[in-house]
Amino acid sequence: MEAALYHSPIERDQATEVPVSARLTTLAELDATHGEAWDACTSHAAEPNPFAERWFVMASARHLGDPALVRAVAAFRGEALVGLMPLGVEPRYYRIPLPTLSNWVHANAFLGMPLLRAGEEAAAMAAMLACLDRTPGLPPLLHLTAIVEDGAAHRALAAVADRPIATVMRHERALLASDLSPTAYYEATVRKKKRKELKRLANRLAELGSVVTTRLTPGDDLGEWIDAFLVLEASGWKGREGSALGSDAAKRGFFAEALAGAHDAGRLEILRMTVADRTIAMLVNFLCPPGSASFKIAYDEDYARFSPGVLIQIENYGILNAPGIDWMDSCAAANHPMIDSLWAERRGIVRLTLPIGGARGRLAFAAARAVERGWAAIKARRNPSNPQPRNDDDDADL
Repeated sequence: MEAALYHSPIERDQATEVPVSARLTTLAELDATHGEAWDACTSHAAEPNPFAERWFVMASARHLGDPALVRAVAAFRGEALVGLMPLGVEPRYYRIPLPTLSNWVHANAFLGMPLLRAGEEAAAMAAMLACLDRTPGLPPLLHLTAIVEDGAAHRALAAVADRPIATVMRHERALLASDLSPTAYYEATVRKKKRKELKRLANRLAELGSVVTTRLTPGDDLGEWIDAFLVLEASGWKGREGSALGSDAAKRGFFAEALAGAHDAGRLEILRMTVADRTIAMLVNFLCPPGSASFKIAYDEDYARFSPGVLIQIENYGILNAPGIDWMDSCAAANHPMIDSLWAERRGIVRLTLPIGGARGRLAFAAARAVERGWAAIKARRNPSNPQPRNDDDDADL
């Protein structure tokens, strides 16, 4: 069911300017009727997020969801799309049996910020919140996962929300951002002792044959590169545990379509390391100027003693020389021992919860936060020797 259009309370100074309006729709309808507007919004995004671009979202929906069922709230100024957030419904708020509206992400989507057109961030966010507030039948809480702390979406939400916003989780992950050359950054970031050991491993690897790192070019067979990655990933522990992308037909289809879409959009970079023509490591990146995101890595465990995953990440320092790219998000877990030792910068990632729908939402929000505080107090009593976790760690207990 589509909601009516709702105007943002934030208006421009020019009385004749078309106000921003938002409505609920489905990804299938949005892709079919506003695909070009979606791409245009991406081209002028206030905050780069490849996981919100059309090629990624639609590949996700077609293989991991249903485009006709996955809804989104979309904000428009006239015919121009200025804001977009795919939506899902979670049956519980952590341990609490309370249905919760959420931004629609999945295990292979590492950022969840809504797409916002530069210059329209506050107006778009306000219109989308107003739409959710006035749409009947929605859950009373909005849960936003994988949001960049103090990024454009986070700032816009804080600026326009006439309601409390709780940061229920926060962590930091590795970020690569420097004006140094790849060599200078490597020497400044990685300890001399470790550099010496990695050089020794590289020399030993070279004794087995010619070691070559190549990048996907427009003339290469993308399908062959995709298949090579899937085979490589499945050969390791993910394959043994059944969590490799190639172990599941839906995930395999998603991966292939997402990479094809990224390639067509000029967003794809793949690195491939071979020794004696055998592929031993691959790295998939998404380029979204002025940023980028490291999406997937795989290596041949038969060569684990040579640390091929680390060696290909050293080759990945080349992104520091890429025109128009200022940084790369590792998309890694917090405190990742490998990438944290290679990249010096950090990026804060938060999970936010806020009420929607007026008084009912505020009541649900207050109740949920009270339960969170109760769990935190119980944990503190059970572990008196441990310091009390901050509010942003509460969700680990729920």
